Amino acid sequence: MTALPIYIAAALAEIAGCFAFWAWFRLDRSALWLLPGMVSLAMFAGLLALSPADQAGRAYAAYGGIYIAASLAWLWLAEGRRPDQWDLTGAAICLLGAAIILWGPRGA
Repeated sequence: MTALPIYIAAALAEIAGCFAFWAWFRLDRSALWLLPGMVSLAMFAGLLALSPADQAGRAYAAYGGIYIAASLAWLWLAEGRRPDQWDLTGAAICLLGAAIILWGPRGA
């Protein structure tokens, strides 16, 4: 499995899990929202552990750019707020950084 699908799936799981807590705490939803939220966050951790990166810190750093872009997609698709030019510019910079971290040439 390649890194990109793993990171995208992990981002969706993390965002969904965090949104469940947001819904309970900030939107006055039932505490039952916490159950699928915790399952989703556990799935996030499991998915991120599948990263092909050799070190956890590098996997987390590369994942960060994907998470930022996925969060802006969530903003648009789930919350109905379109990201502005500054959101998109920031996400593009983060994705470039994630690509450099994940696929940059490494010495021995």
